[in-house]
Amino acid sequence: MDHQWETQAMYAPPTYSPDPSAPPANIFDSVPGYEGTVAGGGGGFLPPPVPSYPVPQPEPGPSPSNWNIPSISEDTARGAFALFASSHCCYSSKPAKDGVITNMEAFNTYRYRLETFTESRSTEWSQEPYSGQPVDAYSQPPPGPWDIPAKAPSYFFDGKQVIKVPYTSSVKNCHSCLGMGRNPCKDCAGAGNKVCWVCNGSGYRHEDDRCSHCSGRGRENCVHCHGQGSKQCATCRGKQQLLVYINLTVKWINNLDDYVVEQSSGLQVANLKEVSGREVFRDSQYLVYPVIGFPDPEVVRAAQRLVSEHQGTYSQSARILQQRQTIELIPITKVTYSWKGNSNIYFVYGNEFKVSSDNYPATCCCSVM
Repeated sequence: MDHQWETQAMYAPPTYSPDPSAPPANIFDSVPGYEGTVAGGGGGFLPPPVPSYPVPQPEPGPSPSNWNIPSISEDTARGAFALFASSHCCYSSKPAKDGVITNMEAFNTYRYRLETFTESRSTEWSQEPYSGQPVDAYSQPPPGPWDIPAKAPSYFFDGKQVIKVPYTSSVKNCHSCLGMGRNPCKDCAGAGNKVCWVCNGSGYRHEDDRCSHCSGRGRENCVHCHGQGSKQCATCRGKQQLLVYINLTVKWINNLDDYVVEQSSGLQVANLKEVSGREVFRDSQYLVYPVIGFPDPEVVRAAQRLVSEHQGTYSQSARILQQRQTIELIPITKVTYSWKGNSNIYFVYGNEFKVSSDNYPATCCCSVM
């Protein structure tokens, strides 16, 4: 049986071109001093200008009078060991309570730390829908990227600030919608409708049973664009124009390296990352001078190497604002004790009196009842 449709089905949807993924290069003006600036990926980090005034020369820091740490007492060592055993459900408390300490050996362990606080700057073209914002491009030359004031955080704290560069803002037609404010709907390819999913475009469900979903048209309105065939441009939000300008990104980073000299106690150096020591040396200057007069030559060599690396590396792409070097003395006590006729050891380390015991002599299999 032939069907005469009272409402003719709509034609197939037209083809459309997808939105450009990135703005064309010619949308951005050539701004003196910012010629390498690009959109999205940034223009790379800008090297700081050569200082117009003499740079302060580093001076040797103060020399501490005492590099040593007194040993801990037996009571402190025993209390730390008991607390360590009680924190493990499978460890018996008897070795900590009944073990007899036969020897305690203290080690002075030095941690040298160098911090270099830097400021770096980079630029990139940015855009936003134009809604009457001020336009100042070409009214006067923009300030250089390193001439724009920025509010830095306190020394040795990371921070970031994004600043719109003055005198770089201009208005352009939106590249995504070609200044129309709307783009073809991707879900219906700009037709405003799609094949009815109930009747598959026939207009009927069963012979003379007209499809109620599409009223016999064979197509249904696109729910994404509400049958208009187009949607508001996401780039300009329907404004048809964009305000384009240069953003300056200022980053402050505290670059930190440290070096630990462990004096053959047997404790793994990695354990020391989770504890603190007693700070016995601190020197903060624009540029620090490597530590001198320290009794351990390894610390002196580490200071010379790290200071040279930091000052040579970070001055190439950033401006060094301040450096700080510190030395901590981390106490490590190697405790030898006897329990049930066997000799065992454990370590007490850091200001927190943490304990490391790789072979605890009394463990059991834990079970949950």
